[in-house]
Formats: sequence, C-alpha cells, structure tokens
Amino acid sequence: MIIIEARQKDLEEILQIQHLAFRKEAEDFDDFDIEPMTQTLEVLEEEFKTFLFLKAVNDEERIVGSIRGYIKDGTSYIGKTFVHPDYQGKGIGTEMIKHLEAVNKAARHEINASIRCPQNISLYESLGYVRYKETKTENNGFVYLEKVSLN
Repeated sequence: MIIIEARQKDLEEILQIQHLAFRKEAEDFDDFDIEPMTQTLEVLEEEFKTFLFLKAVNDEERIVGSIRGYIKDGTSYIGKTFVHPDYQGKGIGTEMIKHLEAVNKAARHEINASIRCPQNISLYESLGYVRYKETKTENNGFVYLEKVSLN
C-alpha cells in the first residue's frame, strides 16, 4: 500500500469509498443525513480546489482510503479520513494521518470526530491529539482535537 496525492479524476471513486466507509455509522445511528453520506461530487470538486487530497492505493492500484486537509493561519486542518470497509483495522487511516501531517507541515494540526464514534477519537488521541473543544447538536456532536508541534 502506498499513499500518494489524489488527482481530480480520482474524486468519483473517492466519493464512492467515502459513502461505503460511512455507511455503517449511518446505519448504526439511523442517520443517513450525515454530511459524508450526502456530499456530492460537485461539492468534492469544490473542496479539491483548496484541500490537498491523498489516497491510499493497494497493490492492485485500487484506492482503498483517502484523507484531505488544508493549511490556514498556521494550522493544518485534517478533513474526512476514511478507509474502505474491507481494509479497515489495518493501520491505513493511521498512516494517512501521519502522511498528511508530514506533507502539511504546520505548528498545529486539528482534527474532529463525531461523539458517536469513540473509536475514532481514541485513534486520534493515540496519535498525540488532545481534546480541546466539544460541540453538541440535537442528534450528534463533535470532539475537536489538536496536536501542537514543539519545533
């Protein structure tokens, strides 16, 4: 498996994998209106203009995961990170986060996770991220985590 920069032609496949990856969460909480499930190709194409998209590619050159992020005011914001359900639990998400951190060099990195997904929060904490803010909505909420570089 390798992690490389995605191209615009990859966006349709990335969106399909995103929908597959978030389907379990949508089913578990009977909420198919979560943003990763409703996002369209047009919205993804707009994000592609400002976000760096990376893709994890297996030995057969198929995309098995993706991560996106951007830098603003000295902070690297890490966006949707997901892995195809058939490849989850193999460290691919962890490697994609580390790769994006290395590429988007910044004094501070920020990531968030749904409060309904404690496994994601635990993963981010295991990578050195620390909770600093939590928001709540009627049906959900988000935990925001940061990692500050000492360089």
